[in-house]
Amino acid sequence: MNSENNYLEINRNSWNNRTESHLKSEFYDLKGFLNGNTSLNDIELNLLGDLQGKSVLHLQCHFGQDTISLGRLGAEVTGVDLSDKAIESARQLAHETQSNANFICCDIYDLPNHLDKQFDIVYTSYGTIGWLPDLDKWAKVVSQFLKPDGQFIFVEFHPVVWMFDDNFETVGYRYFNSGAIIETENGTYADRNAEITQSYVTWNHGLSEVMNSLIKNGLEINSLDEFDYSPYNCFNKTIEFEPKKYRIEHLDNKIPMVYSVTATKKK
Repeated sequence: MNSENNYLEINRNSWNNRTESHLKSEFYDLKGFLNGNTSLNDIELNLLGDLQGKSVLHLQCHFGQDTISLGRLGAEVTGVDLSDKAIESARQLAHETQSNANFICCDIYDLPNHLDKQFDIVYTSYGTIGWLPDLDKWAKVVSQFLKPDGQFIFVEFHPVVWMFDDNFETVGYRYFNSGAIIETENGTYADRNAEITQSYVTWNHGLSEVMNSLIKNGLEINSLDEFDYSPYNCFNKTIEFEPKKYRIEHLDNKIPMVYSVTATKKK
């Protein structure tokens, strides 16, 4: 129970511990990014559309690559993350790339105490909500920071993926949220051989929990799409069947791996 109560501290330390390995990893390809490559994928680029002159709030931004990529597309963008080391790196990266992206270091539930404006778009993606215990509170934050008629754009790993053990051989976890999952890992998804170890606390969230939290907080769902691949090679036992499209080799195209949601804040 203690770990669940201290989840913010445990997860902040976990992400602080990973940041340096992530910056050096091939996975995040910092060199390519500094040379102008976008870190965004086709799935979200198709949903985001023309960002010229739009204001974007990017929740759980890690060390800011996607935030800065959104800025390169013409958005005025603010990134938020729990990890002070990640935000420090994000600010350094913004400086190096001459980006005017702003960054705020805080738990997103606490964001109303750090920011007072509304945005055209709130965006969050890939491996974000699993770190949050309460999706109603999360959806309230999303809604609060959206202008009337503003758009929420969300891309996330599919909850079916989190049911499996690390090698996708057995169903080891419940699909539905039944409280905190407390684990420890060696290495990190971006570099499995990194000489780091961290504990972390996560929660599984089924699709109905996600959708109902958004609907309850004044958001109208415009689209829900599911994809039978991941654009990231961040799982075990994968095969790249097309450039930047990964599946679990022995499961082929049988399971959903990513889903996306777009929603509009009602006036």
